[in-house]
Amino acid sequence: MEIPLLKDVVIILGLSVLIILLFNRFKIPPILGFLITGIVSGPHGLNLVNAGHEVELLSEIGIIFLLFVIGIEFSLKGLASIKKTVLWGGLMQVGGTILLTTLCATWLEISIQSAIFIGFLFSLSSTAIVLKMLQEKGEINSPHGKVTVGILIFQDLIVVLMMLVTPLLAGQSEDPLNELLILVIKLVGILVVLFLLGKYIVPLLFKSVVKAKSKELFILTIIVLCFSTAWLTSVVGLSLALGAFFAGLIISESDYSHQATANILPFREIFISFFFVSIGMLLDLDFFIHHLLSIHLIAIAVIILKMIVIGITVLLLKYPPRTVFLTMLSLFQVGEFAFLLSATGMEYQLLSDTIYQHFLAVSIITMGATPFVLNYSTKITDFLIKTPIPKNVRRRLKSITNGKAYNHKIEDENYHDHLVIIGYGLNGENVAKAAKKAKIPYLIVDLDANAIAKGKAKNENVIYGDAANDVILKHVHIHEARVVVVAISSPETTKQIVRAIRTFTKTAYIIVRTRYINEIEGNMLAGANQVIPEEFETSIEIFTRVLQKYLVPNHKIKQFVNYIRNRNYEMLASFSASNEKSEPTANSYNNQKEIATVYVKQGNNKIVGKTLSKSSLRSEYGVTLLAILRNEKYITDIAADETIQQEDTLYLLGNAKQISIVSTFFEVEY
Repeated sequence: MEIPLLKDVVIILGLSVLIILLFNRFKIPPILGFLITGIVSGPHGLNLVNAGHEVELLSEIGIIFLLFVIGIEFSLKGLASIKKTVLWGGLMQVGGTILLTTLCATWLEISIQSAIFIGFLFSLSSTAIVLKMLQEKGEINSPHGKVTVGILIFQDLIVVLMMLVTPLLAGQSEDPLNELLILVIKLVGILVVLFLLGKYIVPLLFKSVVKAKSKELFILTIIVLCFSTAWLTSVVGLSLALGAFFAGLIISESDYSHQATANILPFREIFISFFFVSIGMLLDLDFFIHHLLSIHLIAIAVIILKMIVIGITVLLLKYPPRTVFLTMLSLFQVGEFAFLLSATGMEYQLLSDTIYQHFLAVSIITMGATPFVLNYSTKITDFLIKTPIPKNVRRRLKSITNGKAYNHKIEDENYHDHLVIIGYGLNGENVAKAAKKAKIPYLIVDLDANAIAKGKAKNENVIYGDAANDVILKHVHIHEARVVVVAISSPETTKQIVRAIRTFTKTAYIIVRTRYINEIEGNMLAGANQVIPEEFETSIEIFTRVLQKYLVPNHKIKQFVNYIRNRNYEMLASFSASNEKSEPTANSYNNQKEIATVYVKQGNNKIVGKTLSKSSLRSEYGVTLLAILRNEKYITDIAADETIQQEDTLYLLGNAKQISIVSTFFEVEY
């Protein structure tokens, strides 16, 4: 049995692969590749795709997934924090763009009704492109990211009102005010239902689903929640995308939001590609070529007009110049909801075929330019800020922006030089306790519902998610972590996690806990710096207790423990010795330098109570004294006649064996 749509899907995706591969060699953004795919495969190109309507339906699913993910990442608290931006910022941007566009269109002798409708179209920006790129750049929660999201949310809400007003503009609506009132009542009702769902029902549902420990069930639950909410909003006359956004907001308040994002992203990437392809399919190439000059002039005019309105809007919201410029460079394009609205305009004859094709071409040009502009937005902003302007103008701008924007608080999740603990079992819990006592910043990642509940009860920074997933690793800022401890029970999953971490960072020190010695080699090859097998450490603990019962001195026991550890890790060196070009792993265990902190307990011996020159720390033991902490003051400029005293804290540089030998001089014998 042949499925007609399947052939078109294969053509679209196959052609997209070829075009994006070619574009990638020239560092051209993939979004432009999808637009070109649509132009080439569409009815005005090579006419390779017949199921145009079905492709549009697939693109709608892409928009649903995109807004769902954005809703998850944004959260209700984040939305509440920018309510002023959503209301006043959105109102000024949309209203200002409609006003200026209407004036320009009437000057070109277009009827007032059509001019206002064109203003509707150009006032909307691309939620799909802008939020996707802000998300990829990690700028959703930046000041300009929050302003951009706020304005886009207002645009997505106001497009419903625009659709209701369109028949009124065309003189074909019977009672628009009554229809609007009914819609507002329905919207309030939906918000109440969604609030109750998010507060009481969804948390219980997810708790039951997570306890089932079924990945398939978790994904299915997320998709059902997303689609059902989108369907609910569409029933009352709102957009599907807005419903998906609301669904994302509900999940954002749960402990499972990050894993939900990780599971949805693959679906989003596939379906959003159909959206951009469907836009490209609408463009008439013959019209585009014959009106090349007028199309580009209008596109430039639209970009300038929108940037002026956006710049004034953000200035009036009292944001600093950097946020103003970055927001201008984010929202200058025409958006996807304008395409949906334009279909309504064509239905009510507010757009002629010529104006419609101009609109399509201008929209595609501005959309195609967006990835390039956003990729270089920071450099462009730096250049604009450094551009010399008159002192009076600069002083006036400063007085306008000298308000709340400078105290604008960002949700600070930017951990740096922190510890990431993967697995909140007994080992992970003990590491967390030690980190808390030592005041080391840390984050915990686990995929077990009971572990998450236990961590939350202890006010730990616990994140529900699969640590082998890129989204989760990005969220915990793995690339900025100093140490990562992997303490989970699955050997294969442990190796997957280590490999995933190494794709983000080569500098983080990865410590892995395993059960058996024979698991060490695989983890070291995956990228772990140190692997601690419970089997081996248990045997050490047993013979340590045995030796203590036979009254063997502690420093002798420690020497023996270090000897056993070194010998066992030396045995592991053989697997990498044959490859001299490989990065050092276990082969460098004995010689790897490390910084150790040692507290001096003894009062006088070969090293303690002696000057640095007489202690022979470096000449005899190969250890370098970097600094001394004495009476809560650091001594970093250490002279040769500096005396090592009892109750000093020493910072030593050497390998594990050297540090171990020297440490025996500082500890009290029992």
